[in-house]
Amino acid sequence: MASVPSLASTVQQRLAEGLSAALPEAGSADPLLRRSDRADFQANGILALAKRLKGNPRELATKVVEAIPANDVLGEIEVSGPGFLNITVTDAAIVRTLAARAADDRLGVPFNESAGTTVIDYAQPNVAKEMHVGHLRSAVIGAAMVEILEFTGEKVVRRHHIGDWGTQFGMLIQYLEEHPHELDHKDAEVTGEEAMSNLDRLYKAARRLFDADEEFKTRARRRVVDLQAGDPQTLATWQRFVDESKIYFFSVFEKLDMDIRDEDIVGESGYNDMLHETCRLLEESGVAVRSEGALCVFFDDIKGPDGNPTPLIVQKSDGGFGYAATDLSAIRDRVQNLKASTLLYVVDARQALHFRMVFETARRAGWLNEDVKAVQLAFGTVLGKDGKPFKTREGETVRLMDLLDEAIDRASAVVREKAQDLTEEEIAERGAQVGIGAVKYADLSTSAARDYKFDLDQMVSLNGDTSVYLQYAYARIQSILRKAGDAKPAAHPELALAPSERALGLHLDAFGEVVAETAAEYAPHKLAAYLYQLASQYTTFYSECPVLKADTEEQVENRLFLCELTARTLHRGMALLGIRTPERL
Repeated sequence: MASVPSLASTVQQRLAEGLSAALPEAGSADPLLRRSDRADFQANGILALAKRLKGNPRELATKVVEAIPANDVLGEIEVSGPGFLNITVTDAAIVRTLAARAADDRLGVPFNESAGTTVIDYAQPNVAKEMHVGHLRSAVIGAAMVEILEFTGEKVVRRHHIGDWGTQFGMLIQYLEEHPHELDHKDAEVTGEEAMSNLDRLYKAARRLFDADEEFKTRARRRVVDLQAGDPQTLATWQRFVDESKIYFFSVFEKLDMDIRDEDIVGESGYNDMLHETCRLLEESGVAVRSEGALCVFFDDIKGPDGNPTPLIVQKSDGGFGYAATDLSAIRDRVQNLKASTLLYVVDARQALHFRMVFETARRAGWLNEDVKAVQLAFGTVLGKDGKPFKTREGETVRLMDLLDEAIDRASAVVREKAQDLTEEEIAERGAQVGIGAVKYADLSTSAARDYKFDLDQMVSLNGDTSVYLQYAYARIQSILRKAGDAKPAAHPELALAPSERALGLHLDAFGEVVAETAAEYAPHKLAAYLYQLASQYTTFYSECPVLKADTEEQVENRLFLCELTARTLHRGMALLGIRTPERL
């Protein structure tokens, strides 16, 4: 089904036609339409146009208004101030447009048939290490962007660039070789979280020995060489670490209500076979040069504290490869084999310099160009209530699983307090949906680049800008629709609308534009803000406009229609953010 034109686009078109008719010398001037507090819309374009045409803006604005024929969309156009146009649309136009939106499964969200392919790099945990609060944002923001981009037409390839290679694995494998009892799972069935706790403990013990014992450090580094050379025993131990870690990763992502597929996990090890060729291509093209034995890329505008250029080191002087070689090889793979037109990296803002250097190197090498762009969707830090990086009382990084379990417990208590005729099983299910939704929404409702405070009390509150508030708005509408009996939702364009009905209708009409803007700007917080405003507008409408006790049968049907469309919009919008909307709470 073709996308449904919004009221804003229809108004824009009528104004543009009026401009062309009244002022043909203006060409295809933009009316510069926007929403307004003074009317439904305001057009400011005539001010700039008057300057160009050396005319009086109020006189030109009056000419434009007179050139617009009578129609059933524009109810009133007032020339205001120095030459603004204040535009009020008809009630009938609002309801007709919403009816067209409701008839579309996509609720009028445009689908771009000619969109490209985005490879999105997100949710990048490390093998043999427990996931902590620092892994939350990449996973939540990345998963939301996958849903939003796919819904708007983009072909999306997911990539989880897990940390599964390098010195730490030589250290780990050598330590286990020398201390085999340390990872002695007495029960062969121990998997998932418990197995990961054992691996994490093993990693920390190996790190302590690595830092304290030079001889062990030497043996560990030799083990890295064995790993890179494909020694069967070393590889088998490494594979065991990877497999046990994946089981744990899947359990965390399942609790986060996220779909992570095994084929999408391509870690650092997945690019091993490309590293030498990447270095050869960079060196032969002159993009990278040898400096003190290392293969480096230099940048005029990137200097260290001493004023000397800070290079991107692609290959170390001892022949080893760093993150840059892997990241550049990944770009080659994603562009040449996956045919990406966009590479989107959902990565901590503190890695901005590294990715700036990597992207520039790839541009110089020709792997990124006018047809292929790379973008870092950088995110800030999760802070505790005190505004400092989120830690446990002992100063340790907070385990992600602990955090999610606590969110579910808090949310379950809220659901139990409000529950009406819910079984314990239903309370547990709703508690998980509300708790995980609360964590996701707190993250997504904040601009990704900003830090945000992790405050569970606020997150599971029924008041304020929280997912719980949105979920309860949705559940309330479902309750009204169940109580409607024989009355069915139906649009009635002939009815006059109350102010809160108009406000709700105009906001519902903006959904398609907001989703498109969210996708184009990689800004899920814009969709979250829209949904919160929608729930707020609905709350006002509900308090001011009786639905089931409206004056006439037509008014009941029309208000049920507004309720149903609000519920569908909330449901669709929350799903794009990866958040469930339970039918009952």
